[in-house]
Amino acid sequence: MSLLFSPVTLGGLTARNRLWVAAMCQYSAVEGIPNDWHHVHLAQFASGGAGAVIAEATAVLPEGRISPEDVGLWNDAQRDAWAPIAAAIRARGAIAGVQLAHAGRKASTWSPLSGRQGTVAPAEGGWLTVAPSAIAFDGYADPRALEAAEIDAIVAAFASAAVRAVAAGFELLEIHAAHGYLLHQFLSPLSNLRTDEYGGSLENRARLLLRVVDAVAAAAPEAAVTVRFSATDWAEGGWDAPQTAEVARWAAARGAVFFDVSSGGLVAHQRITTGPGYQVHLAAEVRSAGQVAVGAVGEITTGRQAEEILRAGEADVILAAREWLRDPHFALRAATELGDPSAAPWPAQYVRARPRV
Repeated sequence: MSLLFSPVTLGGLTARNRLWVAAMCQYSAVEGIPNDWHHVHLAQFASGGAGAVIAEATAVLPEGRISPEDVGLWNDAQRDAWAPIAAAIRARGAIAGVQLAHAGRKASTWSPLSGRQGTVAPAEGGWLTVAPSAIAFDGYADPRALEAAEIDAIVAAFASAAVRAVAAGFELLEIHAAHGYLLHQFLSPLSNLRTDEYGGSLENRARLLLRVVDAVAAAAPEAAVTVRFSATDWAEGGWDAPQTAEVARWAAARGAVFFDVSSGGLVAHQRITTGPGYQVHLAAEVRSAGQVAVGAVGEITTGRQAEEILRAGEADVILAAREWLRDPHFALRAATELGDPSAAPWPAQYVRARPRV
């Protein structure tokens, strides 16, 4: 049996295989409420054989949305709208996951679907943004530095969103600490110039993330708590893989069972050389140095490539995003590429199309 199509257990949760769908923003909600688009978009990946399907960055507060069209879990109407979507994912055999997020200084931006760029002004439906320090992302409006009491409220919002997520039927809760959003902003010395208990040392810069891990794990003990990291800022003096590994180790001691390792997004002057599997080495470093379970993501597009990463011990799970958009049945194809189409969980309705090799 291939490693890619072998089960994996993380905490108390077992996924049927190791080819998962990474969170992908759809910029298609109204007032944070998911709709039919989100339902069909996410359920199709479960039909296509994914081991887990992680719903997009879901704001824990209205001002935590990346764009005004982002989904949320800050109220019960959103919880109720998510419930049939999570049920559809689970009914098709995949783990239903959701990414809990706050965009910080990268909030209130124009959706890519709008054709516009930069910050949405309050007069046009946007809002004032917050961050660890009053430093703007290039091209965006200046944020306001958070007060200590406001940080406490954000931790509480993550916990409340976790309770709603579990009530909606999500089994895996991914805390978004990547791509330049709020928790990543606290982690990186390029965006966090605070002089209080949340700034300076690695322990202080990691304090908010670890408080969120504690709060989410306590609020949703039945769920698997995971973290998405950017393992490097791709910029001098920024966040890097050794710091990521250390904080992942601390988070694991507090109940996080898995780490989704991506990169970048904090600063506009990042310098990234992309290519097939360009972030896999970061996942491997975090896995080895942190002694934690990790997922690799980034230009992983074939079953053979995914299998090789697992065989090399560089990751425990493979996450993909755009490849699932290109082919919602990526897992079914990947099994065929590996020479065993039946290794993938073909829906009974589709078995007559399964190749014979």
